[in-house]
Amino acid sequence: MPCMSELHYLFYPNGVKIIPKNIFELLTPIALAHMIMGDGSVKYYGLIICTDSYTVQDVVRLMNVLIIKYRLECNLRAHRKNQYRIYIKQGSMPSLFNIVSPYIHTSMLYKLKSSFSNPSNRNKIEVFDKDTNQTTYYDSINKAARALNINHGIIVYYFARNQTKPYKDRYTFKKVN
Repeated sequence: MPCMSELHYLFYPNGVKIIPKNIFELLTPIALAHMIMGDGSVKYYGLIICTDSYTVQDVVRLMNVLIIKYRLECNLRAHRKNQYRIYIKQGSMPSLFNIVSPYIHTSMLYKLKSSFSNPSNRNKIEVFDKDTNQTTYYDSINKAARALNINHGIIVYYFARNQTKPYKDRYTFKKVN
């Protein structure tokens, strides 16, 4: 496929992995979502992007795109000698979620969970079961998901998308203050 050859040439000129100079144009929300799914890791209510194989200059170039283009609060973290990672801070996680969630597979939403799991967002949620006409209150999204035997990412996604249609034509979710 010619498009793959072109991308390979951009990211591996002379056989060495780099962040290309035109990364600002290349890093679309879809590309960022794929980067997170492949190299993202939940850390301290934020997200680490594992960029260990790049030079510090390349990592800074990528981080600057996240800061300038997407307005995310980030910093550089040394992982090991000559290995650097990007940390996206907790305060930027809701913005990041809005940018990439349409392109993240539901099985990978846990990588963005910190946008909903910090202590200030651990509000109770209300679950209405249309089939039984019963409302149940839970202390957290995780507890509700466990009780309903569903992935907690489904509830996270429900809130992120401001959905009102019942999940599986049965459950509606509301945050309770």
